[in-house]
Amino acid sequence: MSVPDLPVGTPAALRPDHHADVSGGWLRAAVFGAMDGLVTNISLIAGVGGGGVSPRNIVLTGTAGLVAGAISMGLGEYTSVRSQNEQIAAEVAKERRELERFPDAEADELVHMWTERGLPEDLARQVADVLKRNPEEALRVHVQEELGVVPDEQPSPWIAAMSSFICFSIGALVPLLPYLVGATELWISLGAGGLGLFVAGALVSRFTNRTWWGSGIRQLLLGAAAAAATYGIGALIGVDGVG
Repeated sequence: MSVPDLPVGTPAALRPDHHADVSGGWLRAAVFGAMDGLVTNISLIAGVGGGGVSPRNIVLTGTAGLVAGAISMGLGEYTSVRSQNEQIAAEVAKERRELERFPDAEADELVHMWTERGLPEDLARQVADVLKRNPEEALRVHVQEELGVVPDEQPSPWIAAMSSFICFSIGALVPLLPYLVGATELWISLGAGGLGLFVAGALVSRFTNRTWWGSGIRQLLLGAAAAAATYGIGALIGVDGVG
């Protein structure tokens, strides 16, 4: 598809060919949280429902799973992203010290990496020498080249935690909702959960190259497999088998 001509100076974010932001951290946490909420509570409800418990106990179990899972996901995302950022900060500090102590050796590293990728050595040397006169820019380039990260564009642990917490809660609520509005049949809850999985998968396709229906069916099948496994275990044990 051709890209229409835009006025000179149009911001990159407004161009139709502009890439999506894949480094913010919120999308992964939100997608993982929603999918985990759906699969966890669908499987949990299928398991206890297959065991023959009452709708009231299913609501109690599903609600407990929603609250416990959302808190766990939020705390887990916060800790994970915070730890990753702290590790990156430590590596950036190490790189800063190396640039201060061995600027020529660090410049040689850049020249070597760039020439390995096909850049002419004289041009690579020229750029590396220019960077030596700008310590902050040199640090950014070295960190990006050696660690594969941009030091001032790390994801926020709070955004990741809240995205995960909220999206897990929404996902976990979907299969529980039919019982909350008065339904008493397990298949209605599982049907709602299956629809939620398909919709979530279809929405994810907006950020990928997969078709919406292919992504939706994939998530539906994965969730169905998990629900079938827990339902079978619940039916095998049953309420009478617990004691």
